Amino acid sequence: MPLLGASESFIMKKKLYIIPLFLTLFSFVIIYLSLQLDTSPEMIVGDSMQARSFPIFLMVINLLLVGILSLQFYKTYPKEVELEKFPTWSSMLLFLIFYIIIFISGDMFVAIPIVMFLMGLTWGQKKVWVSLTNAIVTPLSIFLLFDYVLQVRFPRGWLTNIYYG
Repeated sequence: MPLLGASESFIMKKKLYIIPLFLTLFSFVIIYLSLQLDTSPEMIVGDSMQARSFPIFLMVINLLLVGILSLQFYKTYPKEVELEKFPTWSSMLLFLIFYIIIFISGDMFVAIPIVMFLMGLTWGQKKVWVSLTNAIVTPLSIFLLFDYVLQVRFPRGWLTNIYYG
């Protein structure tokens, strides 16, 4: 009988690696597809990054995180996690609201703060000012990082039209 338990444990441990394996394959496929993109002429790109650089950068970070996840799985077997019913389903609803707001307003910098604020409250943030600060500072930081550092322009929308002129 102990042999059966050992083989079940072996099979369960192998099942843990399905997700990291899938994420690794996904990352390599995206890197391969990104490398198939032609480089943009200097006249169009200017000082900003090539179109294929960003997805490759994200997938390299993804591969590093998958390596860390696999190492954690190898060292300790993860415990069973109980699902948070209300926050999980309300988060899915908030993502739907996010896309609806983008569709109506045409600007993700209108949708991101609204959804981030509501998400913080949904997941139990008791201080409203913390959720509000997070909802304002995070999209603003993302916008400034992409606009000034990476020199990537966002699609036009209500707020971006005001900023870009």
